[in-house]
Amino acid sequence: MKREDLLKQLDDTSRVWDLIIIGGGATGLGAAVDAASRGFKVVLLEQADFTKSTSSKSTKLAHGGVRYLAQGDVGLVVEALRERGLMKQNAPHLVKDQRFIIGNYQWWEKPFYTMGLTMYDVLAGKRSLGHSKPLSKETVIKEIPGIATKGLRGGVLYYDGQFDDSRMAINLMQTAIDHQGVPLNYIRVEGLIKNAAGKIKGVKARDMFTQKEYEIRGEAVINATGIFVDEVIRMDAPEAHPMVKPSQGVHLVVDRSFLGGETAIMIPKTSDGRVLFGVPWHDRVILGTTDTPMDEFTLEPRALEEEIDFILKTAGQYLSRQPKREDVLCVYAGLRPLAAPSQDGDGKTKEISRRHKVEISDSGLLTITGGKWTTYRDMAEDIVNKAIEVAGLPKKECRTQTLKIHGYKENVDRSNYAYVYGSDYGEIKALVNEDPELARPLHSGLDFIGAEVVWGVRKEMAMTVEDVLSRRLRALFMDARASIEMAPQVAALMAKEMGKDEIWQQNEVARYTELAKGYLLK
Repeated sequence: MKREDLLKQLDDTSRVWDLIIIGGGATGLGAAVDAASRGFKVVLLEQADFTKSTSSKSTKLAHGGVRYLAQGDVGLVVEALRERGLMKQNAPHLVKDQRFIIGNYQWWEKPFYTMGLTMYDVLAGKRSLGHSKPLSKETVIKEIPGIATKGLRGGVLYYDGQFDDSRMAINLMQTAIDHQGVPLNYIRVEGLIKNAAGKIKGVKARDMFTQKEYEIRGEAVINATGIFVDEVIRMDAPEAHPMVKPSQGVHLVVDRSFLGGETAIMIPKTSDGRVLFGVPWHDRVILGTTDTPMDEFTLEPRALEEEIDFILKTAGQYLSRQPKREDVLCVYAGLRPLAAPSQDGDGKTKEISRRHKVEISDSGLLTITGGKWTTYRDMAEDIVNKAIEVAGLPKKECRTQTLKIHGYKENVDRSNYAYVYGSDYGEIKALVNEDPELARPLHSGLDFIGAEVVWGVRKEMAMTVEDVLSRRLRALFMDARASIEMAPQVAALMAKEMGKDEIWQQNEVARYTELAKGYLLK
């Protein structure tokens, strides 16, 4: 369904929704799927594109959180391991098993990490993805040919999950629509509507393309805006204390040759106390991440030079080939919406709990923050249950533990990017059959074809060149420079599909080029 068709449902001013969800990231989309699949009337409003902010800029891991085990947060690990299993069960086309190796350079590391990761497997129970085990030096080098061999004694193998974050979000958006939900991008909430008793009964919103204003009534309003939750809270209570402390995580994308295989590397202890990953992803390798406390809340955060240097230096200590600035195909930064501590601490955000947090204001505004992609479904179930309670909605059981996500397909061929479409890929091939020109590659160095752009506009609510190249095709994250070269062709295909003129194309290409330059290292 196209955005304009969904938008028409906002014109009925007499309509009262069961739930209004603000925010189109992992949590908001998860809540929309949960509520819609229970049979509630739900509308989701996102000020930009779905996952424009943090939810498109993760390490692409569906993981239980090995390091939370080291911190003693067993409950969080158990929850995340359960949810990891459900993600794979319900979206097998996007979530896969990933082998990780911790290289051992000290005599004590192999028994220490083997013991800890065996506990990780035990906590996963029947949802374990594979058994951890110690490996010889020779086996480690065979699995990760690019690992630094000087002083290498062996390693420990363990399994976790890997996925594509924005593609998962697009499929969640489509799943919500499949269950009569109404998720909308580029609708900004600018105010809250309260009744005579001071209870929130709706929102005032604006279409960011047409500037048309809407008043949308609802029984419950959920604030799932990630790093921007405090903005919405202040619409309700200007004096409220901040709920979120943002932490910046930066990733660098390099060629797959830096690892040389399909196994990921995990560095368990870096100089800033975090773990560092090198993870294969769409024929590339993602290196990251950092943990930098930030004061600014922005849709497009930028990596700091010290973060870039930290990742290059740390990765270089564990890889046989030191990655250099000129090797970086993309650098991206995201802001984690960590639940702010109630008391002042030492400012180290890695110690702030990754558990999600729900707050309900006196006026009935439900706010959810914290958490991570892996636990999005559990967070959604929690906030929808709270909304039912607060708004006095009829009690309906959650269905998402076994709900198949749109595109569900088992045993996909991951040798081509097209696997991310799952069961929808047949329809993309049908577009090519109708117009063979759409089979033409968009770039010599990437797999994408024109039909995917048309599909993104028709079926995935892509409205801009950035929507397509960043969050539908992921080209920006795979090779920012190549994505800039693709932009004119993508704009032309979109303009034909959307009925836009040459001026629109030129403006879109210029806007996208300016944005994508921020993902390049100078």
